[in-house]
Amino acid sequence: MHHAPDQLTLGDVTVTRVKEYYGPAGLTPGQFFPDSPDGAWQEHRDWLAPDFWDPGTDQCRTAIQTWLLRSEGRTILVDTGVGNHKDRPYAPVWHRLDTEYLDNLAAAGVRPEDVDLVVNTHLHIDHVGWNTRLEGREWVPTFPNATYLVPRPDFEFWDPANGHRSVLGEGNRNVFEDSVAPVHRAGQVRLWDGGHRIDRNLRLDPAPGHTPGSSVLTLDSDGERALFVGDLVHTPLQLAEPDTNSCFCEDPAQSRATRHRLLGEAAERHALLFPAHFGGSGAVEVARRGPGFAVEEWAGFPRIS
Repeated sequence: MHHAPDQLTLGDVTVTRVKEYYGPAGLTPGQFFPDSPDGAWQEHRDWLAPDFWDPGTDQCRTAIQTWLLRSEGRTILVDTGVGNHKDRPYAPVWHRLDTEYLDNLAAAGVRPEDVDLVVNTHLHIDHVGWNTRLEGREWVPTFPNATYLVPRPDFEFWDPANGHRSVLGEGNRNVFEDSVAPVHRAGQVRLWDGGHRIDRNLRLDPAPGHTPGSSVLTLDSDGERALFVGDLVHTPLQLAEPDTNSCFCEDPAQSRATRHRLLGEAAERHALLFPAHFGGSGAVEVARRGPGFAVEEWAGFPRIS
């Protein structure tokens, strides 16, 4: 049974939440956020549990979801999750998933051929999976009519031919080969660098640190604003403690600087913040609070469960 999709309207743009997975991340706070201050999780427990952290099992909880945007007549997907049937030997929680993601997309009124643009905020395992699907023994683009917008610095960093070393070690193994390269071979990838305007309402800008090509999608329409920040913020703890990085950040100092900058912009411009992986109400308005930030108000999405 599929509920009516979760949807918000911001200016001339609708934003719909399309779920792939919600549950344990397979990591404790100490593993996922090794530099989080001692006692911080307990201190903020009243608003981190149960949606973002399960104190009983000491597991971080994560949502894998796509933000579906409709803007100027186009259908746009922001990040495509983990994907089905993917071989993920070093990420057991994502290994050979079989989820109802395409059904959830259909419930939101979108067939794969309806998608005009796919935005990969960066090229990690849980942001590009549905770029492709298995057809027989071949990985083919899931969205046959879409242009896939990919930040060039990430495309070059994650291409195994270039031999870059990552803090993930083998954690992103197979991802470029099965979820990025087939779309590029099909001629559907548009690499961008330095900034890219999608339309009157939407633009992409670099937000490096988590990965070299990590990017932020800014929505600015009719006086309403939103920032889709990918993995710059993984947990709401990072609002209160913006110096805290995840263990997956390639350049920790740059990641911190970018997080401070974008959270400051969100607070000053009253922009709704859409991180990739928040369960609960998904998106949040933030305010400055001392050296960090606080939840001003959660977005109007029903809490994910």
